[in-house]
Amino acid sequence: MYYDSKTPEEYLQDIPEDRREAITRLRQVIQENLPPGFEEGMGYGMMGFQVPLKRYPKGYHTTPGEPLPFIGIAAQKNHIALYHMGIYALPELEKWFVEEYAKRVSTKLDMGKSCIRFKNPKTIPFELIGELARKITLDDYIRLYEEGLKQRSEMSKNPKK
Repeated sequence: MYYDSKTPEEYLQDIPEDRREAITRLRQVIQENLPPGFEEGMGYGMMGFQVPLKRYPKGYHTTPGEPLPFIGIAAQKNHIALYHMGIYALPELEKWFVEEYAKRVSTKLDMGKSCIRFKNPKTIPFELIGELARKITLDDYIRLYEEGLKQRSEMSKNPKK
């Protein structure tokens, strides 16, 4: 669901009460484990962590002038969503996460390209999310993002027939 909250604190007040505790804990785990340089903020109707414009002035390619998103946390209608752009960009990180999730959580993993969905807040593997948050530094993420942009640009110039 989209919330028109202006700050993470406001977001926490705007979301349904039954999601607030889990989202607050996710936020705290990420804050405690995220490498230095990322900043907390709001984007796309959710709270999250991003590369600040002062560090990467180009911003997000689809919305120049907006910080480059890295991790998002959202209270959706039927689940809590954690968006992690590193999982989307790094197949080896996705593989690690899927394998670790299976070892630690008895429920089936519900995951899209960058979105991990938790239908039951009681089954969120907070320790695993903390480990995931530590996996990519700010500089590594910027480098990864730029490599992805370069690959997309080259593919659009030389499409395979």
